[in-house]
Amino acid sequence: MIIRKSAQEIETMARAGKVVAEALALIEEHLQPGITTGELDALADEFIRSHGGEPTFKGYKGYPAATCLSPNSMVVHGIPGRLKLQDGDILSVDVGVTLDGFVADSAWTFPVGSISTDAQRLLDTCKAALQAGIAEARVGNSIGDISQAVQRVTEEAGYSVIRSLVGHGVGRSMHEDPQVPNFVSAYRGPELKEGMTIAIEPMITAGGPDVYIHDDEWSISTTDGSLAAHFEHTVAVTAAGPRILTETGVLVP
Repeated sequence: MIIRKSAQEIETMARAGKVVAEALALIEEHLQPGITTGELDALADEFIRSHGGEPTFKGYKGYPAATCLSPNSMVVHGIPGRLKLQDGDILSVDVGVTLDGFVADSAWTFPVGSISTDAQRLLDTCKAALQAGIAEARVGNSIGDISQAVQRVTEEAGYSVIRSLVGHGVGRSMHEDPQVPNFVSAYRGPELKEGMTIAIEPMITAGGPDVYIHDDEWSISTTDGSLAAHFEHTVAVTAAGPRILTETGVLVP
């Protein structure tokens, strides 16, 4: 069941989204070779709580941390710990915040120090795919229009869309209907209506689309060891156009 949000509820999600965006910016500020993923997670956890939020991920189905920090070929759900980041790494940072009963969720893949031209092109493409998907989040379109836009940008650049991982509705719960795939299939999804709130999140690789789950039963990496990128925003479908709730309420004209 798709739960459409009132204008007031969307404003609450935007407040949660502001904390998400600022937590991501804080991690980016401290991201440097030699820092551990556990240290970055502790920074985010303290920041979120000090701004009145709760880290949505912590305790979700037993997940042990406030953030998901996934380096290099790891796509999503990396558990922060003792891993020291190195110059040339890329790091996917996924943050969720619950504030006043509503959730906002966003992810960004950051360079650590100086990264290769190939790695930067992957990041640029994934970000462009996210922007293309958001632009289709308009009243009267379908979920499939978002999927098609993400897939087109990704594959035209020569990269692969991971098909076993998808975006999702978000609101009072972190995962709500509908699913938001990053590729086109027989599933076109529902028509987009005012008040829908969705997490659009391209997850792409420089190699093939296949992934595997690590022994920790959370972390997911590319099967072929290729680099992966993940960008995500929580977006509200409004009469005036898509509104990005995890980027201080930006309206896409």
